[in-house]
Amino acid sequence: MAQPRELRRRIKSVESTRKITRTMELVATSKLKRAQDRVLATRPYAAALAEVIGDLYSPELAERFPLLRRPTGAGRRSALVLITSNRGLSGPFNANLIREARRHLDQLERAGTAVDLHVVGKKGIGYFRFAKRPMASQRIDIGDKPTAAHAAELVDPLMRQFETGAVDAVDVIYAQFKSAISTPPTLLRILPLVPPGRAGRAPARPTNYLLRPSAEAILERLLPLYVRNQLYRALVETAAAFQGAQRTAMKNATDNAGDILDVLRRTYNRARQAQITQELAEIVGGAEALQG
Repeated sequence: MAQPRELRRRIKSVESTRKITRTMELVATSKLKRAQDRVLATRPYAAALAEVIGDLYSPELAERFPLLRRPTGAGRRSALVLITSNRGLSGPFNANLIREARRHLDQLERAGTAVDLHVVGKKGIGYFRFAKRPMASQRIDIGDKPTAAHAAELVDPLMRQFETGAVDAVDVIYAQFKSAISTPPTLLRILPLVPPGRAGRAPARPTNYLLRPSAEAILERLLPLYVRNQLYRALVETAAAFQGAQRTAMKNATDNAGDILDVLRRTYNRARQAQITQELAEIVGGAEALQG
């Protein structure tokens, strides 16, 4: 059995660790609320944008827009955007995203498609540097509060490459925010752009718009906006998912520290009791020896 002094030292160490993990849990909880609000704020705009594009889209108009072209022929090239976090202490959050990216990379390369890898976040960059995998671009400056400008900086060069035929597809791997404890890695294809369908909507009455200057001019502005919005939502959802994953990981660490403390304190009490009993026995034995 460990000595009481050593047990006291271990108890103090675990108590200090529990204070840190508890503080990190509270900070992540506070940030999660703000991140959730950003996710919810993006959804009405994205839904309205998708609805308008779905109403304006027609196969005749689609032939005039490069963002709607379908790749043909062999020798294709694809771009993959992986979104991870800059920080850890979030359980398997980043590992799951990286695993999904590796799976998709292997799948594309086995099919003969060359892949340009674009990575957001220190954790993803660190992994692929260690794996000696070339990266077309790296971003570590986005952090926990992504903006529409960040999304535009990331996706505008990819849209230009797609329009010129330098790449035939653009995929994004991000953490979909379903709840604080459900953040599965998700693969989203943002190019070629698939116009939002009207599935599930009753076709009872066609939508009539007064279009100025024309449907073609409006789509020319809305299609790039829609692609940027898709990537912006991926950034926002990953940021919220990270806060949820970190809160869960820190709560589990705090609970585990409490369990360890209970065991250490019981062990300490038993060791202290045994020490006191031994001291009393030595005193009684010494007294009896003096009397004898």
